[in-house]
Amino acid sequence: MPKMVITHAVVDIDRWLQGKAERAEIISKYATNVTDHVAADGSNHVAITADIHDMEGLQELMASPSAEDSAAEERHGVIQPITAYIEK
Repeated sequence: MPKMVITHAVVDIDRWLQGKAERAEIISKYATNVTDHVAADGSNHVAITADIHDMEGLQELMASPSAEDSAAEERHGVIQPITAYIEK
């Protein structure tokens, strides 16, 4: 399974961390070992790592999120753009 790293900024780190369970539930449809990371420098940059078992599904989620998934991003304070890196 390839690992994916997703990075983006957030409005507030604490607000984003409160959405951890909901975020993991959404991503776990496509991946396992979903882990949140915050920038060591104290900035508002974050990363999510996961082992992908459905790359096509995850790419679809990122390219065209449902209204429900977009609402979750907004609740979590996600700031676009979102950048994804895939293990090769």
